[in-house]
Formats: sequence, structure tokens, C-alpha cells
Amino acid sequence: MFSVTVRDHIMIAHSFRGEVFGPAQRLHGATFVVDATFRRAELDADNIVVDIGRAAQQLNAVLAQLNYRNLDDEAAFTGINTSTEMLARTIADRIAERVHAGDLGEGARGLAGIMVTLHESHIAWASYERPL
Repeated sequence: MFSVTVRDHIMIAHSFRGEVFGPAQRLHGATFVVDATFRRAELDADNIVVDIGRAAQQLNAVLAQLNYRNLDDEAAFTGINTSTEMLARTIADRIAERVHAGDLGEGARGLAGIMVTLHESHIAWASYERPL
């Protein structure tokens, strides 16, 4: 399996419901380094996994919908704990929609899967992987 990863970041604010979250139940900020890894079994006709420039642009466009936002105020997240894991899935699903719409080019239609990893810090991160 071949893979290509592009990286960006987001800064958000949010809070959580539930005792398991301790002090994170209060409104707080988070900065995530976000990696999107694209996978395919065989390279395309141009011998690439995906156009890195397009992949980076589309990751940036998806993250722009979340960046500098208080997720508690976003209708899409009403009543949802926006955990790192949940945000990884949301970002992966939104990128997948763009792959299927052709926004990453025709060659990207041969992608097998995507994994999105949100790094909370240098010692903690969470990922979500899905087929395309």
C-alpha cells in the first residue's frame, strides 16, 4: 500500500459534557496539527498516490470550516462532544466527500482510503481511518 500525507493545523474552542472530561467541561481552546494520509494499492497513471498540492488545498479548505471557531456554537455539533476522535472522523468524512466530488482530481478516484490524525500535543493524538 502506498501513502501520501499532507499536514495543516486548526485552532478551536469547545467544551465537553460528562464527568469523564474533568476540567475540560469548561470552555477551553485547542490547537491541533492535522495529518491527512491518502492510501492506494497501486500508483495512478502519473505514478503518484494523489496530487499533493490538491490534497493540501482540500485539507486546508475543510479545516477552514472549523478554524478559529467555538465548536459549541456550530449547528453541526449541537449536543455532541467534539472529542479529538470525533473531529478526526468529521474531517476524514468531509475530505472523502471532496474526493468523491472530484476536487482532488480524477486520479484520486482510485484512492483506497484516508486516515486523519489530530495531534493534541507531542505526546497525544487520535486518528480515524476510513475507506474511500
